[in-house]
Amino acid sequence: MNGPAPSEANQSAQFDFLQLSGKTFLVLGVANKKSVAYAIAKTIELAGGRVIYSVRSESRRESTAKLLRDKDVRICDVEQQSEIDALADALAADGVMLDGLVHSIAFADYPEGIRPFHETTRKQFLQAIDISAYSLISLCNALKDRFQRDASVVTIGISTTRMASESYGFMAPIKAALESSLAFLTKSFSRFSRVRFNAVAAGLLKTSASAGIPGYVDSYLYAEQVIPRGEAVNTDEVAQTAVFLLSPRSSGITAQSLVVDAGMSINYFDASVVAAVTKAQLG
Repeated sequence: MNGPAPSEANQSAQFDFLQLSGKTFLVLGVANKKSVAYAIAKTIELAGGRVIYSVRSESRRESTAKLLRDKDVRICDVEQQSEIDALADALAADGVMLDGLVHSIAFADYPEGIRPFHETTRKQFLQAIDISAYSLISLCNALKDRFQRDASVVTIGISTTRMASESYGFMAPIKAALESSLAFLTKSFSRFSRVRFNAVAAGLLKTSASAGIPGYVDSYLYAEQVIPRGEAVNTDEVAQTAVFLLSPRSSGITAQSLVVDAGMSINYFDASVVAAVTKAQLG
């Protein structure tokens, strides 16, 4: 006689496929429940891992208080080296060793909306690269003694840095710098550890941050027409890929950007899209 089917919790206990149970991860970048960082953190916790959250300010901690109730939330504005160092010192004082880090941070200032790329100001570009790309390097350097020897670091990139999308402003070159740094971090850390560095190169996502980019919504709707399945990538799909890269199951993957775009890049010349464009031109 067959007994009752095992619950999800029992199944997880019997076979922890991702091998995350009992491991500790630092997740930076939660702003609200639509954040990619939050989706990643939830997935880690469902897999049995522990998450330490880091938000950029006290006001952000207050705005996410309900969302992150009873969670371990630290403050770190990555534009301030002193706060990065303070975060590392606090984790050391608490005896925390990290099995992984999630860097889901990006910022670009568009005070006059999206302008032609050649009009990007020095201030805009340097601030964006500081927050969105250099912060990964600075965090990893500060936390190098907090990482377990075989820890995994995952950042969030974009599906292509070669597509000159006007709706994304000057962020593609910034993301290219972020993704290029993965190879150099992997190489330099290999001198004393086996820490891995990878990115999830995500297609267009519906997040609160992206909704604030001028013209982004139209590009998102276009992407849904180009994607073979007719549906854009969602944050859970990106989160699940990120958690796989954080896990020991991806131990042979490093210095890579794993594209999650639901096939958008293979379908730009879909017959229906081409027909719609040519019909509009002829009309």
